[in-house]
Amino acid sequence: MPNKFPAPPYYIVAFSSQRLDADHLAYDAMSDAMVELAQVQPGFIGFDSARDAAGFGITNSYWESEDAIRAWKRNVDHLAAQRLGRLNWYEAYDVRIGRIDRAYGFGRK
Repeated sequence: MPNKFPAPPYYIVAFSSQRLDADHLAYDAMSDAMVELAQVQPGFIGFDSARDAAGFGITNSYWESEDAIRAWKRNVDHLAAQRLGRLNWYEAYDVRIGRIDRAYGFGRK
């Protein structure tokens, strides 16, 4: 189910990754902790996330400003999670940052 977001403009961090087949419980715990941490960061709006059976995933997080994104990038706990991700959980990942100028959708009531 799509999240409710404010009217644009706002910003997106699109994180796509290929997981290694390793330590799923620790990864899931860290992922949950990062969601909780992001939700209390100034400027955080929301996120969408999906992962397939082969380990490819996409997480889009939404932010009020580029400054809020930079602050999230510098968060000490987030930096530690990034380091563990590179060491233990990811084969590869890409990060893309952009501005959302238009947004629309469809949903049955």
